[in-house]
Amino acid sequence: MVVRFLHGFATAVYGPVAMAVVAEAAGTRKGEMLSWFSSVAIMGTLAGAPIGGFILSVLSGGNAHTSMAFNVVYGIVAATGLASLVLGMKILLKEEAPAVQGGLKSRMAVFVSGIREVTGDSRILVTSAMEGFQNMTMGALEAFLPVYAVTVAGLGPFEAGLLWAAQIVTTMIAKPIMGRTSDSFGRKSLIVVGLLCCAVPFAAVPFLVNFWSLIVACLVFGLGEALVTSSSAAMVADMCKERHYGTAMGVFGTIFDIGHASGPILGGLLIGSLGYRVAFVLMALVLIVVIPWFIWCVDEKQPSHAA
Repeated sequence: MVVRFLHGFATAVYGPVAMAVVAEAAGTRKGEMLSWFSSVAIMGTLAGAPIGGFILSVLSGGNAHTSMAFNVVYGIVAATGLASLVLGMKILLKEEAPAVQGGLKSRMAVFVSGIREVTGDSRILVTSAMEGFQNMTMGALEAFLPVYAVTVAGLGPFEAGLLWAAQIVTTMIAKPIMGRTSDSFGRKSLIVVGLLCCAVPFAAVPFLVNFWSLIVACLVFGLGEALVTSSSAAMVADMCKERHYGTAMGVFGTIFDIGHASGPILGGLLIGSLGYRVAFVLMALVLIVVIPWFIWCVDEKQPSHAA
């Protein structure tokens, strides 16, 4: 538990800061650059499981519980992380902290000011909430699509894995394209279309039992996820002061994580009491219901309160 806490804490420190660095360097290409950042992160996540599993299978000689094999796998992970730190050290050493007079008290004042400005802008909170709601359905799909595919649709484990892989790969490939599109043509309409592209196939999943129809639903959902996620983070960055990118990305990431974590919990409660069809339709309706709220509250052309 201690190790997991430290790992989660490190991720919470790294994620918003890295996104803030990308947003600051991206200029007018925030959608494209933040999407590339996210897609590369997905690549790393996808690579971890098969590479780790392959190393375990080779070193353990069929005995998956060999502690030495696990030590090697996690040692390689640690070495890879340190290698990335070394590669980035040249840039990191050049980074200078912003000059703040007055020591800790003044820095705390700047921190509190940033929190107030970011959380006081309803557009930032509403835009972040759209990402949170979308991730609620993604979390539910991640948790229950394989179960549904095997136990209800009668597919094999390999086919069930392909469904989720198709969705992830679609999102990974489409994100930079959709991010660049949002930079050129605006972000608000893409978020609305993305929410609809997630809601419709998500609601349809429990009514489908054929592999090819399910994979089409996953492909459309993956495209919708790319539309929302490629635009929402960039839109939040557009709305805040440059020096508050880190605060904005932190608030955005917290709402994102709350949505993702709530998906399996809410999905499990609804599926357990109402069944797959009603549960998935109700969760999809949430995505549709919040669209008018987003359109009403967020004016993309309005100057930022935090500017």
